[in-house]
Amino acid sequence: MTNTLRILYHYLRTRGRAQRWSNRATLERWQERQVLRHVKWVRRHAAFYRQWWEGRADADWRQFPMIDKGVMMEQFDELNTVGLSRTQAQDVALEAERTRDFEPQLHGVTIGLSSGTSGNRGLFLVSPQEQDAWTGTVLAKLLPGGLRESHRIAFFLRANSNLYESVRKGKLEFRYFDLTVPMEQHLTVLEQERPDIWVAPASLLRLLADAAHAGKLTVKPWRIISVAEVLDPLDRQRIEDAFQQRVHQVYQCTEGFLGATCEHGTLHLNEDIVHIDREYIDEDKRRFVPIITDFSRRAQPIIRYRLNDILTLAEQPCACGSPFTAVERIEGRCDDILYIRQLDEDEQDWQEEHEQQELDRPLVPLFPDLVTRAVISASPEIEHYQVIQHDSDRLEILYRLSGEESRAAVEAQIRERLKQLCAGLHGALPAIRFGEYAFEPGPVKLRRVERRWKPDGDRGLV
Repeated sequence: MTNTLRILYHYLRTRGRAQRWSNRATLERWQERQVLRHVKWVRRHAAFYRQWWEGRADADWRQFPMIDKGVMMEQFDELNTVGLSRTQAQDVALEAERTRDFEPQLHGVTIGLSSGTSGNRGLFLVSPQEQDAWTGTVLAKLLPGGLRESHRIAFFLRANSNLYESVRKGKLEFRYFDLTVPMEQHLTVLEQERPDIWVAPASLLRLLADAAHAGKLTVKPWRIISVAEVLDPLDRQRIEDAFQQRVHQVYQCTEGFLGATCEHGTLHLNEDIVHIDREYIDEDKRRFVPIITDFSRRAQPIIRYRLNDILTLAEQPCACGSPFTAVERIEGRCDDILYIRQLDEDEQDWQEEHEQQELDRPLVPLFPDLVTRAVISASPEIEHYQVIQHDSDRLEILYRLSGEESRAAVEAQIRERLKQLCAGLHGALPAIRFGEYAFEPGPVKLRRVERRWKPDGDRGLV
């Protein structure tokens, strides 16, 4: 079967599956059969997993020990089933990054390198068959109009890949926009070529929206898709106002194509290609860490893989009727949960600057979404912001205003909202230093809420 036929097969298969499951129970029974078949195959072909699952039956796959990026990279040679070494793959990926030529493959396998925002870059492998399956699935989920319509797709990404180039099929035209190129060049090309589908990180889409508001960009896309970064509510509103349409999302990472929005704008997990268990970190608020089992991926099997993301489960089913899990929000990464020092409930007179802070007090988690809401609710003139925690008692808040409101008044409001938030958690408000926001999209992903310190051995976390 040629790659074009394989893409068409997976496209039609994905479209057909959308109507296949009448309810959640039917989907879960089907998933169980797919996972068991996949586990059996992986046990035969991947030396690492044979040893990792030793003594456990296939049917007990939910009790298999988990892996993460560290394990996957450490065991790279024995985990992949295409015979590539970590050294070989890394050399090809790093050379592609250096030359900005992302076409070379190794034995026909596409090799990619994750952005490594947590300081731990991952390598991913995709076989030609998997590449075609990915292309067909993506087209089916993101182009509801079908393959008969012509579209010009603009991909704004840190690094190109044969995986993304494979989207260039039939009436689809693909254009890669390198995030390392100056913004003015992107605006010129967009005006000249006028692509009608834009796929980009939220921070880049926000700059395009700002350019449209300023009259520097006149082209308007048919569909906007946010990828790679958390879509902040402030950015979403600005983008949708500029282009008068809903921003769609793709939940895609090194570990696979994990989710996409439906026509109602709800993000659904792609449970027709992955099984996702939930490790709740705040069950009352529906926050969980996803545990991924991709039953469609063989070159680099992903089974019981714990991601570093925080997802919030939707409170109500989506109106679209899909049995796939609906997600209210991708909140950020576990590494970006802030931690503040716990106070005794009867302690009322805690000094804001914490000159006498006792560092042996337990640490209380402060989730990124709560911080975001506290900051952006302080003033309607907050145009951009970034919150960086440098230690349990030190926050840096960078922001930019769109109007003439006093910075002192805005900062007082931000401080008061964060103080109330911390008090509700029986925690001490860290000392806050304010500054001017100055982030520009490029190779580094924007993290609106970011923790740049690690608690000592995670001691005292509550």
